[in-house]
Amino acid sequence: MEVDPDCQLGELLRDWRARRGKSQLDTALDADMSQRHLSFIESGRSVPGRDKLLAVAEALDVPLRERNALLLAAGYAPLYPEQAWDAPQMSAITAAVRRMLAQQEPYPAVLLDRHWNVLAANTAAPRFFGCFVDLSRWSRPRNLLQLIFDPAGLRPFIHDWDQVARSLLDRVRREAVGRVLDRAAQQLVDKLLAYPGAPAAAAIRPDGAHLPMIPIGFVKDNQVLRYFSMVATVGTPTAIAAQELRVECLFPADEATERGHLSLIEEA
Repeated sequence: MEVDPDCQLGELLRDWRARRGKSQLDTALDADMSQRHLSFIESGRSVPGRDKLLAVAEALDVPLRERNALLLAAGYAPLYPEQAWDAPQMSAITAAVRRMLAQQEPYPAVLLDRHWNVLAANTAAPRFFGCFVDLSRWSRPRNLLQLIFDPAGLRPFIHDWDQVARSLLDRVRREAVGRVLDRAAQQLVDKLLAYPGAPAAAAIRPDGAHLPMIPIGFVKDNQVLRYFSMVATVGTPTAIAAQELRVECLFPADEATERGHLSLIEEA
């Protein structure tokens, strides 16, 4: 969500209530305030204290980046720090991420930002994806979704493409920070949908498969290697970067894939 610097506090709060489908009364109750007080804030007749404004933001599950925007609109300084994922202040999280990436060997693991750009990876990730495409053709930071959707990238090697594409587009929306697509995320979705062979709709409809997840299959030497992903995020983040990072790990979905993957990595 890109915030207009001239946008008023009341307008921002009404927009977030609409996004969450919450009435003014429900929001006020969750924020431990009167509906009248919230109404005055939204109409510009009252300026909330910082703590009360943060309580409203919490009630609306507003992401940290946008909470700073609410604070600025109310005349307060931003509260949540914004720095790079590998800044010194993030050293504990950075160390944990690198440990997770290393422990995922020999299976791929990547660190992604909120727009699916790859910030870091274990050694297995480029070795695996490099078995299908020449990664040097994509400048860094590589966008994982564009690499998958691009007909010159991984797209020709994806099994059950239509189902995989729909499930990935659905994930973009479900896993967006605060469950809201900002401008850059929406532009990414639009770019993905513009690729040849992209589905017209994003919703995934389960087809009754026996697996408890939707695997992504890669075709190599007439063999389909099926994987599923596990995603890790930081619990109770207090910094913007900490909230927006996620580690995605690929695991074999069956024993045949486990055997095939190990053989493929050894040959890479």
